[in-house]
Amino acid sequence: MRPAAKRGVTRIGWLDSRHTFSFDQYYDPRHMGFRSLRVINEDRVAPQRGFPTHGHQDMEIITYVLEGALEHKDSMGNGSVLRPGEVQRMSAGTGITHSEYNHSNTEAVHLLQIWIRPSRKGIQPGYEQQDFSERLAGGQLVAVASGSGSAGAIHIHQDAEVYAARMKSASTAAHELVPGRHAWVQVARGTVEVNGIKLGPGDGAAISEEPAVHMVTDDGCELLLFDLA
Repeated sequence: MRPAAKRGVTRIGWLDSRHTFSFDQYYDPRHMGFRSLRVINEDRVAPQRGFPTHGHQDMEIITYVLEGALEHKDSMGNGSVLRPGEVQRMSAGTGITHSEYNHSNTEAVHLLQIWIRPSRKGIQPGYEQQDFSERLAGGQLVAVASGSGSAGAIHIHQDAEVYAARMKSASTAAHELVPGRHAWVQVARGTVEVNGIKLGPGDGAAISEEPAVHMVTDDGCELLLFDLA
């Protein structure tokens, strides 16, 4: 288990960021990622502020907005606004620059940014964004990013599957794990019991050598589940 309160913290005037794994100036050799999952940052960005143009290379970057709206621009010519229920994937590959700003003049934006190591270096940079709002309304796990080509999911260059769920109150969900695979559960909002362990907002947990991930919530929750080689 990785408790929310134990995460790294970056606070500057316009940004409050919590780091599940080592990131930028926060370094903890005990928490360098899990399998191919390298970064989970929970960011809150003030109105009209954000990350100016900067570069990335050889990383699959997934952005998941919880509240507000995030404006994206990149060196491939993409420009978009990402809102709750939408998922964005940017493959940095051989090199890309981009900026991310709060699209609102009055409200903060709350998001999760995830980095997954690609299966190989030097791929062609790429971008994809999809709206999963209707599927998430069902309350069950929805494949939002996939390395194996899961129907309807955005593509990532790694043997990994990313699921999101907005579980309703008094509900359950389950995900089977093929032998030899591992899972990470990251709770965004609410509380959920994962294989008998209670997790709250911002908590994460690694699951290995288990046949399945069983999730039970009394009050409802929003979470991400990573199925990893």
